[in-house]
Amino acid sequence: MRYLPGPPGAPAVVLLHGLSGTADQTWAASYRDLNQHFSVVALDLRGHGGGIPPGSVYRLEDCADDVAALIRTLGVGPVIAVGYSMGGAVAQLLWRHHPRLVAGLVLCSTAADFGVGPLERMAAMATVATAAALRSVPPIFRLGFDMATSFMVHDVDDAALQWLNGDHGRCSFESFVAAAAATSRFTSRGWITGVDVPAAVILTRQDHLIPPARQRELAGLIPGAVLYEVDGGHGAFVTAAERFLPSLLESCRTVAGR
Repeated sequence: MRYLPGPPGAPAVVLLHGLSGTADQTWAASYRDLNQHFSVVALDLRGHGGGIPPGSVYRLEDCADDVAALIRTLGVGPVIAVGYSMGGAVAQLLWRHHPRLVAGLVLCSTAADFGVGPLERMAAMATVATAAALRSVPPIFRLGFDMATSFMVHDVDDAALQWLNGDHGRCSFESFVAAAAATSRFTSRGWITGVDVPAAVILTRQDHLIPPARQRELAGLIPGAVLYEVDGGHGAFVTAAERFLPSLLESCRTVAGR
């Protein structure tokens, strides 16, 4: 967990990473710029990196409860919850279950759900089942991790790709499978239209994992949400950092200003 106090009276942002990643993997490049305007809190979600053990059943609601407990412990609320991919789902749940702790939302490369059609749900279930079948063959699972990351950030240089793959290794096999299943079950369609805090959505235009249309739809579902578009894929925080990071900072400042 990282806690970087900001200027006196500055609001706090809580940074929530994506599936199989860590806080530093996703947000390290943004800490300094954000910290000039905000107090910054970044944590590894349960089952990821240095996060707490996932428990017998992985639930994104429990991840949101963990974030709420940390906000209360640090005394930094209400916060702007910034979520990337799976972390965007956790940010949405944080607002739903702990609304007094959330002053705003910034949702990056994420959606109101991760598979609305029957074919998409079957594909998600097949992915989890395939991963479970490979449990007894760790080298093959490791290769799958590397291939998935390579697909996500296909235009990154070799050194950065090696770093990303190494950091993904900090998510255990069991946590990856359980968190993937929990993410595939997530939907906020029944309640996201009730968001009553300022919000922004950062859309990644070349995203192959979360279709841009799904990201745009999320922005349309949230009353008054401001949409930012970034030329980059699902790994834009690394592969297109020069475009992603200014949009991240601007969206946080816009939400804080509103």
